Amino acid sequence: MILTIILSAAAIAGAIYLLALLTDGYFIVSLDEISGRMKLSNDVAGATLMAMGSSAPELAIALIALLRPGDYSDLGIGTIVGSALFNILVITGASAIARPLRITWSIVTRDVVVYIASVGLLLWAFSDNRINMVEASVFIVFYAVYVGGLIWWSKSTRLADAEHNVDVEIDIEHGVEVDTLWGKVAELVDQMFSILVGNPRSQYLRCFVVSIILISVISWVLVEGGITLANAVGVPPVIVALTILAPGTSVPDMISSVVVAKQGRGDMAVANAVGSNIFDILIGLGLPWLLIIVSGRSYIEVMFDGIAASTWLLLGSVLVLYVFMLTGKRLGKKEGYVLVGGYIAYVMWMYISRN
Repeated sequence: MILTIILSAAAIAGAIYLLALLTDGYFIVSLDEISGRMKLSNDVAGATLMAMGSSAPELAIALIALLRPGDYSDLGIGTIVGSALFNILVITGASAIARPLRITWSIVTRDVVVYIASVGLLLWAFSDNRINMVEASVFIVFYAVYVGGLIWWSKSTRLADAEHNVDVEIDIEHGVEVDTLWGKVAELVDQMFSILVGNPRSQYLRCFVVSIILISVISWVLVEGGITLANAVGVPPVIVALTILAPGTSVPDMISSVVVAKQGRGDMAVANAVGSNIFDILIGLGLPWLLIIVSGRSYIEVMFDGIAASTWLLLGSVLVLYVFMLTGKRLGKKEGYVLVGGYIAYVMWMYISRN
């Protein structure tokens, strides 16, 4: 039993580490190159391709959990719901601790309103403990409307400019520089990835395709490791997803947000956390649901009782964050510590309440 716990925990830690290096060092960089060649505005690129890159592990886990025999759909849902909580509480909190965040009220309000609507759709879809074609389609359509709104917003306010796009590209690459993380081990892993996927700038299409394959394989290891660990310690797999897989897959987002926060870009740090959540909920859940239903299932069963409290906490956490940001239009260190402390309390509560 102890050996099983150690091996499964090691597999989860190793898979999370590989995902962090692969997604931020290669996949997101290739997507940045693709978005540049497509001449997408900063808002649209961030809400589509960049969000896809940072949320690819959660999306892959949700799809693999649905495909795996044994009805583990809640593991994928738990990973995305838990990741959303981690993004709001820990990423914004850690960013504020690194440097107090000054925000633009209109931009943050826009993203928070869409995020609250997304959580509302999630609660609506879970209300009867099953997902059907209509509900899955609504998630996809709502995200398409959101992206369309971003295009209109970008044109009307002229937020996108060439200088800003260059800064984002630099942040993506240097925020997760592999040789500053784990020394020689990271360099060895980086060399392995470079051989497999190629240069993400000059060979961006190859990097895009191979990265998706590798992310899927590594995510499968995460799913199997999470189920094995849950069975070994005697907790439902959704608990492991909410408290271990979710924060693990969100580490790259946290690193990037802290980097831009130190540079004084509070709007970008908050938008990274909230925008990633919108993609996770609407596409990370909606797309796998739709694919599975189209492939032959009439509906997908979900055990809402296992994630009900966490889903409601999603709504409460973003409201608390918004109130904090409205106080002087900044998020200070005190608020940051409160947010991070709230997440720690949440994790402790999840395990204590199950014993």
